[in-house]
Amino acid sequence: MRSYRKLWLAAAAILFINTQASAVDKLRIGTEGAYPPFNHINASRQPVGFDIDIAHALCAKMRVECEIVTVNWQEIIPALNSGRFDFLAASMSITQERSQIVDFTKPYYTDRLQFIAPQSSTLTIDQQGLSGKAIAVQRETVASTWLQESFGNVVNIRLYDTQEAAYADLAAGKIDGMLADRFTQWEWLQGKAGKAFEFKGEPVYDNDRIGIAVRKGDNSLREKLNKALDEIVADGTYQQINSKYFPFSIY
Repeated sequence: MRSYRKLWLAAAAILFINTQASAVDKLRIGTEGAYPPFNHINASRQPVGFDIDIAHALCAKMRVECEIVTVNWQEIIPALNSGRFDFLAASMSITQERSQIVDFTKPYYTDRLQFIAPQSSTLTIDQQGLSGKAIAVQRETVASTWLQESFGNVVNIRLYDTQEAAYADLAAGKIDGMLADRFTQWEWLQGKAGKAFEFKGEPVYDNDRIGIAVRKGDNSLREKLNKALDEIVADGTYQQINSKYFPFSIY
């Protein structure tokens, strides 16, 4: 779900702890907890969502117990590399920059970037249509990078720490539109707050591959996660989780 979120290239100074799945019977999983429906905190203050369900399904296949750890998005890669948890399931885009400091599994879903705005808006996705518009993006994401590179000279980019905060300002009329991953926005558009909004234009980027990250060089855990992912796809577990959140396949 989600993304060029900031690369902590101070990774050279990060302690690498080689936790192997074969050596433990409990794994800690890092997630953001502010990116519904993929990961968020429910009314009981528990992390839930698509990412969480997938992570638990993978742990079940690996026959290990799982513990979920929530971390602010900007801190999530440093937290992984410092050993705070063993792998992260947080709708993180696989990018070349991130692949320099963490290793990724094969993608567990593929997303795309698209704009949303009020239904009454005549917003068009071009230089003229975006000129002077206040457009929200979550900071340190593929969306923020794409918007800066494509329309940074004309658009008023509003950076948010979380997607949830951006939704609140969009619903309150404080911004003109938003660029984010299509699938998380699809879920928001179905709710009460999103009823007056809609997608604008076609997706502007349609190959956002989302992976699970492990510490650099932790090939044993990465291979176990890849094997477990193949297994939950083959036995129908993945589709059951997919159908819980979306009426279409995101794999």
